[in-house]
Amino acid sequence: MTSLSPTPCTPALAPADPHALARLDRGALQQALVARAEAAWELAREVHPGLPRPRIWFDLRGRSAGQAHYQRGGLRFNATLLDENRVAFMEEIVPHEMAHWLVFHLDEGRRARPHGHEWQRVMRGLYGLVPTVTHRFDVARASPMPYLYRCHCVQPHRFSARRHAGAQRGTRYRCRRCRGELDYAGYDAGDAVGLGGAQASSGPGD
Repeated sequence: MTSLSPTPCTPALAPADPHALARLDRGALQQALVARAEAAWELAREVHPGLPRPRIWFDLRGRSAGQAHYQRGGLRFNATLLDENRVAFMEEIVPHEMAHWLVFHLDEGRRARPHGHEWQRVMRGLYGLVPTVTHRFDVARASPMPYLYRCHCVQPHRFSARRHAGAQRGTRYRCRRCRGELDYAGYDAGDAVGLGGAQASSGPGD
């Protein structure tokens, strides 16, 4: 890898214009993100000239903002979260995912941890950003299951609006693992969740 500064500097990509982004419809907004990804890719090619251009999709759902998907050959983004967090996507999410894309294609990239020191070096030294693994976007619209239920297990259970309504009407649900009854624990409206990460042949890595 070309020598990269280990500490953050001024962001390498131009600041996003919030007023211009606010005026865009969904199609134009997605085209703006594609252009931003192109700029991030061109910058990454300064480190790895042979880096393939990633394809771009807007088919990611749920709580993740973006994902580098190596088997499909590109980057996936959450269209709902993009629409609601336009500047953050341009300034943070795009370079985050492009950094994954770059690291994977380096000589030792397939063995690198998803948010390990190689990825952190790219975020700091190439894009001039502090490496951040989680976001605090409101995922209420993006997540189809925002209602949290708990049993005796550590991991909470997520209910859709329809299933939650049934539970509130008296339908009882039990955990398949501990067999404990599920009790309503609250509505998840944007706690820190993963930006996304990378999916290689060995599986997802957040």
